[in-house]
Amino acid sequence: MAIFSYRATTMEGAIVEGAIEAADEKSAIERLKNSGIIPLKVAAPEEGIKKRITLRSSKTDLLTFTTELSSLLSAGLPLDRSLNILSEISESKDMKNIIQSILKSIREGSSFSDALQRHPKVFPRLYINMIRAGEAGGVLDVVLDKLNEFLESSKELKEHVLSVMIYPIILIVTGGISIIILLTYVLPKFSVIFAELGSSLPLPTQVLLRFSNALKSYWWIVLSVIIAGWIIFKNYIKSDTGRYNWDAFKLKLMGEVIRKLETARFCRTLGTLLRSGVPLLQALNNARDVINNQVIASAIDAVSTGAKEGKGIAVPLSSANVFPPLALSMIKVGEETGQLDNMLMKVASTYEKSLNVAIKRFVSLLEPIMILSMGLVIGFIVISMLMAIFSITELPF
Repeated sequence: MAIFSYRATTMEGAIVEGAIEAADEKSAIERLKNSGIIPLKVAAPEEGIKKRITLRSSKTDLLTFTTELSSLLSAGLPLDRSLNILSEISESKDMKNIIQSILKSIREGSSFSDALQRHPKVFPRLYINMIRAGEAGGVLDVVLDKLNEFLESSKELKEHVLSVMIYPIILIVTGGISIIILLTYVLPKFSVIFAELGSSLPLPTQVLLRFSNALKSYWWIVLSVIIAGWIIFKNYIKSDTGRYNWDAFKLKLMGEVIRKLETARFCRTLGTLLRSGVPLLQALNNARDVINNQVIASAIDAVSTGAKEGKGIAVPLSSANVFPPLALSMIKVGEETGQLDNMLMKVASTYEKSLNVAIKRFVSLLEPIMILSMGLVIGFIVISMLMAIFSITELPF
């Protein structure tokens, strides 16, 4: 048995906090519901501490808002009362103001989806369209529950990618700092020693020293060139042509990882939309918007055209030749059996797991390449320094 901290609300709207003992989080939620209160947050104590020291983001606030609103609506509370409770308990000041603004719009006669649409920086178009479909079908609580699952899975995938890339980033930073220290601080000491002895340095050491002196004297030019190059590059990839060419290059560099990532993202989004009652054509347009790689996204345009012509999505996706064969086969089976939404979710789950393996494989290949590159550069610097040291013993005294 474990101890879980919780925040909940009574049917009258009063907020209560405490701790409860249960075998797992699901059991804790059930015990709280049976006691007559509506759980909003249930977490192990250490998770609560971790969350407090973690920087909040708009995506985290959106996930929290969706989870809590889904719990309140599932318990039978009306929308305006649920929003009023959330505006009181929200830890984010910005989110509190947004919820109050949404509540005001609803009380003035706007629909929930229209009220959300006034805050596009917080609520993406995909989110708003799913809410609109839930309102039209009278299943807003169900749609919010599916949105919660979608946001959770997206967050887990992003966190996994970031956690895997931490080591390569640390390696690049530490290796770069080491090289800069050797070039700008350690090597210049040798030029002073040899100048006093009246001898010349070995050729490799001279080359490094000239590079080091140039770096120290003209660092501002180097820095300006790097900054200017970065600005030019950023502006270039903001253009349609530049973004397409850059995405094409990334697809050649790590095609397996990108294809699996975009397949999982597209299928989970499309499956979630179809389950929520969004029409196929609208769902396809929204699912296309979540694809970051423009090469793959442009290929998806033909899928919408094929769906309009009554070809479904399996055949146009096969013609686009951007998704893996297994995914295409599973989508085709889903269409033929009338279980397209369920099969899309299975494809997403399959490729999210496969993506984790592909990322680990890519990083395991990237790490030795980076270590070897850093080793060659630092090794050349160290050998040049040793050659200078050994040449001192050959000087006549």
